[in-house]
Amino acid sequence: MDNRSCCLIEGDPISQVMPPLLILAFVLGALGNGIALCGFCFHMKTWKPSTIYLFNLAVADFLLMICLPLRTDYYLRHRHWTFGDIPCRLVLFMLAMNRAGSIVFLTVVAADRYFKVVHPHHMMNAISNQTAAATACVLWTLVILGTVYLLMESHLCVQETVSSCESFIMESANGWHDIMFQLEFFLPLAIILFCSFKVVWSLRQRQQLARQTRMKRATRFIMVVAAVFITCYLPSVLARLYFLWTVPSSACDPSVHIALHVTLSFTYLNSMLDPLVYYFSSPSFPKFYTKLKICNLRPKRPGRSKTQRSEEMPISNLCRKSSIDGANSSQRPSDGQWDLQVC
Repeated sequence: MDNRSCCLIEGDPISQVMPPLLILAFVLGALGNGIALCGFCFHMKTWKPSTIYLFNLAVADFLLMICLPLRTDYYLRHRHWTFGDIPCRLVLFMLAMNRAGSIVFLTVVAADRYFKVVHPHHMMNAISNQTAAATACVLWTLVILGTVYLLMESHLCVQETVSSCESFIMESANGWHDIMFQLEFFLPLAIILFCSFKVVWSLRQRQQLARQTRMKRATRFIMVVAAVFITCYLPSVLARLYFLWTVPSSACDPSVHIALHVTLSFTYLNSMLDPLVYYFSSPSFPKFYTKLKICNLRPKRPGRSKTQRSEEMPISNLCRKSSIDGANSSQRPSDGQWDLQVC
């Protein structure tokens, strides 16, 4: 990177704003996605294509957690990168790959729900788990190919004793990086909005079905996907478009810098909000979270009498009973299952 493309801002308010946002995203994102991955790996007994897509979304979000401590350290040092050139390239590549991967799988999840609700007899609803896994591998390959350019050149910008590590050059447009940044948003946005509109419209046309619990769940799910996508990615896209529209006058404008960095942090918050998508995706996840509460909020109390302990059910038995009840209830038609055509 050309050193002349670095802009040093007096007082550096970005370094005061970003660390709390990144720490919040790291703590809640690691907790939420860690629990979600445990649910996928140890609780989800029946895997369907939609499960595979959601699992890959959780993986993409969890990978971001590796980068956030390093970026937090970077901002705490007032945007001074101390880890060298190769780690800088890897972190920026991982951030871009996570953003693209999360967007891709959010879009696929929305499209999958669209076919199940609007076209329940479409051949897309009959694909096997192997086909869905192969599709996920192809999507990951495309995501990596679309972001690998960040590994090809240095992004360190040295001025005096400060070395910054940024993927965006703040004096001009960034060519392919800006193209990918905008394309990754507007194309999936059009797909997600189309799927959301068609799902809601289709359910409104079928009034009897619209009153069913499964249909209401499908509506909530698609709306949550659209809300998470727009909340996390629209602000940064608008900030970057404003910069490109006003460059070069805004190249070293502190307010533009702050707006771009803060709105980029919203993309990190995506990893914190995606557990909402998992929660509304299936009744299995609310049941899983309920079991976690039961097992964690009922610890054994020391010093109690043998009579008292014998009259109560042990925590391990309670967890096993909750698991058995959850499995039995999942077989009842009224509870709904993951593989229902409309959910």
